[in-house]
Amino acid sequence: MNIGKPERATQKRVIALFRDELKYRYLGDWTDREGNSNIEERLLTAYLRKSGYTPAQIGVALYKLRTEADNHSRGLYGNNQAVYNLLRYGVPVKIEAGKVTETVHLINWNEPEKNDFVIVEEVTLRGNHERRPDVVLYVNGIAVAVLELKRSSVSIGDGIRQSISNQQPEFNEWFFSTVQFIFAGNDSEGLCYGAIGTPEKYFLKWKEDEQDNTRFKPDKYLLKLCSKDRLIELMHDFVLFDGGVKKLPRHHQYFAIKAAQERVKRREGGIIWHAQGSGKSIVMVLLARWILENNPNARVAVITDRDELDKQIERVFSDTGETIYRTSSGRDLMRQLGQARPRLLCSLIHKFGPRGVDNFEQFIKELEAQPCQTVGELHVFVDECHRTESGKLRRTMKAVLKNAVFIGFTGTPLLQQDKETTLEVFGSYIHTYKFNEAVEDEVVLDLVYEARDIDQLLSSEKKVDAWFEAKTRGLNDWQKDELKKQWGTMQKVLSSRSRMERVVGDMIFDFSVKPRLSSERGNAMLVASSIYEASKYFTLFRKTPFRNKCALVTSYDPQARDITLEDTGANTETDKEFIYNTYTELLQEVEPKPGMTKTETYEEWAKALFIKEPTNMKLLIVVDKLLVGFDAPPCTYLYIDKSMQDHGLFQAICRTNRLDGEDKDFGYIVDYKLDFIHLR
Repeated sequence: MNIGKPERATQKRVIALFRDELKYRYLGDWTDREGNSNIEERLLTAYLRKSGYTPAQIGVALYKLRTEADNHSRGLYGNNQAVYNLLRYGVPVKIEAGKVTETVHLINWNEPEKNDFVIVEEVTLRGNHERRPDVVLYVNGIAVAVLELKRSSVSIGDGIRQSISNQQPEFNEWFFSTVQFIFAGNDSEGLCYGAIGTPEKYFLKWKEDEQDNTRFKPDKYLLKLCSKDRLIELMHDFVLFDGGVKKLPRHHQYFAIKAAQERVKRREGGIIWHAQGSGKSIVMVLLARWILENNPNARVAVITDRDELDKQIERVFSDTGETIYRTSSGRDLMRQLGQARPRLLCSLIHKFGPRGVDNFEQFIKELEAQPCQTVGELHVFVDECHRTESGKLRRTMKAVLKNAVFIGFTGTPLLQQDKETTLEVFGSYIHTYKFNEAVEDEVVLDLVYEARDIDQLLSSEKKVDAWFEAKTRGLNDWQKDELKKQWGTMQKVLSSRSRMERVVGDMIFDFSVKPRLSSERGNAMLVASSIYEASKYFTLFRKTPFRNKCALVTSYDPQARDITLEDTGANTETDKEFIYNTYTELLQEVEPKPGMTKTETYEEWAKALFIKEPTNMKLLIVVDKLLVGFDAPPCTYLYIDKSMQDHGLFQAICRTNRLDGEDKDFGYIVDYKLDFIHLR
């Protein structure tokens, strides 16, 4: 293999691959061709005529397609979404008043081979600035993919940036309103792919048959992704418009859904084990959509064990355009399952909880003898299915919904005792994608762990000096002197303070010297052992420059002061009063949003600021809340001052592993309790 071939040779080889192996029609070099378009009406008309549509129907369908593709009142995302809906569901056509509306299908989704697959090269796009994509793929005359190829010595990134700039209004944004895939490749790096609007850092790499090295890398993956069956399937079943972002599947998501589809066809369940942060929610949405579309009797219930996860599931489905009903109580859940609609709903597992049951085994036997009468073929997705504390609830749910297909989702290593009960309830693994695979694929970041014994580090003035030297290693003398002025009396102050004050001092110092924290592009979370300790920490941080840049997020609500799922840590009435007063003060000026309490409004504000403006929300202080299912890319450091172990610890530390710009290279874990030995 000669990997150093020039760009033109690579392009010729790729054209031959599409023409000779994938059986696309090659229509030549369109450098000098006039009127190149993303909707080639001659090709589309020929396909529709061959499919049996009348000239009148074809005329209306072409007009509607062109109108949606070139709507100047919307941006590229809106136009692309509108075109995609016409491609996926067909164009409603009414020829004259009084006649029935018929649907003109622009693509034959059921019989891929009956579509007209075309490849052309050097497609000159005329507009404000002339551009020329290397290769364009058309299906029935509609441009669905653009491919930029580079020689081996030129980075794939150049090809990606070229396609991104082509999508700008000042260049050829109009052309991309029909495009579903954007590819960039060279012989040394392989192939990357994305959708319209995908930033360069989020372009993906495919993985399949990795042991086969007989072909050039881009050729190998183009053969996989652009085979007629696969391309049509990807376009129909694996494209998501998610709250303003168009998304395509990663390889592990695609293969998990394909494997799950086979299980579902046999009415069998199982477990999808995908690393934390690798996109399990997208798998849920795509799989649920496929089930509901392919089985008119199917229903899907998504079950979680935490209120914030339940809300997140509702939000994820809603953002992707899927209508999901969120149950309000156990009675509401059973009522909804007993009728034909809604077909898609979410609920908390606690709504299956046995209240006032003395003999649990007898209770289960009675349920199994008289299961809930559900309507339709029920598929139950259970998020974070590993949790041992939900064992009885899982058995209750399984007994109540005896005929349902159960699919468990988790990204947490299963402990031996969990593994036995989880496999027993859900069945065998459908698909796995481990943490090290996700790190290797650059789907998530690796984690760096540091144990800090704060009592040892800061117990004397001499130790504080050593601590300062260690913290400022890598800074020049001028930077160290500036910090010393700022922290002038820190030896005496830090060595004489309480343990919690030392932790606060240690963390604030990190924000002066640590990458991303000092640049204010990243932020941090502190896990406290109880609501009382979290409140103490919050009070201490409020006395520092963090005063208006930190927030306290726990399950405590002063309006229902004795109801909380978390350990309050309040051993006396004085402690309870302290928690109550802390919350009352922080909520004093909060105006509750409609349908929300002051606490809920405050929490939503804090989370949104933490995600969108790390400069203005540097720190979230938590106990259990937000340690599962909270995705905040800026979060770079997790400080742990709480005894944690096993999957609780693993899920918590994964809050820091989300990608977020070139300067975030790792997620950092600082352990003040020295508990990491508990993570197996």
